[in-house]
Amino acid sequence: MKAHTSETQATITPEKALEILKEGNARFVNNLKANRDLLAQVNDTRAGQWPFAVILSCIDSRTSAELIFDQGLGDIFSVRIAGNFVNQDILGSMEFGCNVAGSKLVVVLGHSKCGALKGGLDAAAIEGMGMDNLNHLIGHFDPIIKNIIKDGEERSSKNEDLLERLNHHNVKHAIEDIREQSSTLKRLEDEGKIKIVGANYDVETGVVTWI
Repeated sequence: MKAHTSETQATITPEKALEILKEGNARFVNNLKANRDLLAQVNDTRAGQWPFAVILSCIDSRTSAELIFDQGLGDIFSVRIAGNFVNQDILGSMEFGCNVAGSKLVVVLGHSKCGALKGGLDAAAIEGMGMDNLNHLIGHFDPIIKNIIKDGEERSSKNEDLLERLNHHNVKHAIEDIREQSSTLKRLEDEGKIKIVGANYDVETGVVTWI
């Protein structure tokens, strides 16, 4: 399988881009891989890159987008931050990927048993450890937690039901932020030039489900 060119990228619709990722995850789950020569792809992309998708995922070592979607060099823009949320710099990266480099799909990919989200649930304990930047990061999830937690429910990473609800709501919240905070991406979506979708990766099975 060769790396994408400007011509092959141009033929991919947002719907086709999504289908490519679904097919790639199916290969991954079945322990199959597309036949590709990565060194040849290095040569193929020496003059430029034409990825078909931008994938925002967590830094978790188990959630490499290239692996779980069975993609090669030059296929996707991979944006990673603990807890897969967006900020202005990440939005700028997405705008570059879609409006400048021609990607057709934006995926916000959450995952089960997310350590960053566990940190958000256990924020009171983590704050006592003196890690100012980590405290700032997990603070991003506090408004979502307060919105979804039930009266009398335990706020703890040991509460697996709350953790999984937080995972799904965090993905949806990131998608809302993309549409509200990036007029560029919102316009591209409204024009049908891109899709913005959410997904969840199960670290126990390798299966990606689409939200």
